[in-house]
Formats: sequence, C-alpha cells, structure tokens
Amino acid sequence: MSSNAEWTMQSIQLIIDKLKHKPGAMLPILHAIQDEIGFIPDKAVSLIAQSLLQTRAEVHGVISFYHHFRSTPPARHSIEICRAEACQAMGCRSLEQHAKKTLGIDYHQTTADRSFSLEAVYCLGNCATAPSVRIDDAIHGRVSLDKFDALIAEHQKDMKEAG
Repeated sequence: MSSNAEWTMQSIQLIIDKLKHKPGAMLPILHAIQDEIGFIPDKAVSLIAQSLLQTRAEVHGVISFYHHFRSTPPARHSIEICRAEACQAMGCRSLEQHAKKTLGIDYHQTTADRSFSLEAVYCLGNCATAPSVRIDDAIHGRVSLDKFDALIAEHQKDMKEAG
C-alpha cells in the first residue's frame, strides 16, 4: 500500500478503466484503488458505480461487507488481535479489552492521531504462542497486557524519532 495522498479523480478513473472489463470487476477495482491510495475515497464510489453500471449503494455494500476495505486513510500502524480458538483459550478476550481501552478505539477504528488502527483477525498461524498480535507485518506471541503496552510504547517512540 502506497498511502499516496496525491491521488486524483483522474488517477482513480484510470484504475477503473484498466480493470472494468474484467469479469467481476468490482473487487479487482476496489483492491487496486486501495493498494494505490491506501483506502477507497468516498468520491471514488460514484466513479466505480457509473463505470460498472451499478448503484452507489451496491458499491458501498461491497466496501462495507468486506472488512479489508477502508473508507478512510490508514493509520501509520495496523494492530491485529487474533480471536481464533487457541488465542481465546489463552486470554485474548482480556487482551482485546485492554487494547481497546489503551488505544481508546474499537475494532475497525483508528486513533484520532492516525497512529494506530485496531482489527480482529481469526488466526495468525501462531497458535503455539497464543495469544498473538500482529503489528504491521510483525507477529508477536504470548502477548500479555504488559507486553502489549511495551509494543505500543516502542512504536510510539519510533514514530517520535521518525518525526
């Protein structure tokens, strides 16, 4: 994801035009826009609908159905908490509540400063070291409440140093 803030309606239309002739074009178009920009801007919904001869409601329905698609710019860091059975058995429910309280957000939300987003996932493939959390591309196992706090503090420190 490039998180390119320099997107234009023309650049979105180019993506749509390139993919609109594919069978089932809506999903490839949505993925391509999100890969390029980092999210699906609300203004893109009308362009997609017009180009695919669909309604805005149909396009919005697909975007809202799949949790992968974002309608707002992404946070600097994505936090995913595994909610699969092994992680539940090892305490992910208390970790979830702690993460939500610590960050001040719920699942599918982003902190006001756009530093962190929080998502639920259903298996990170790290069952032997449950509960597991992925922050960006790094998977962390045996995440206690204290370890979660330390991971967040580490990322906040890195963001301050990066400016």
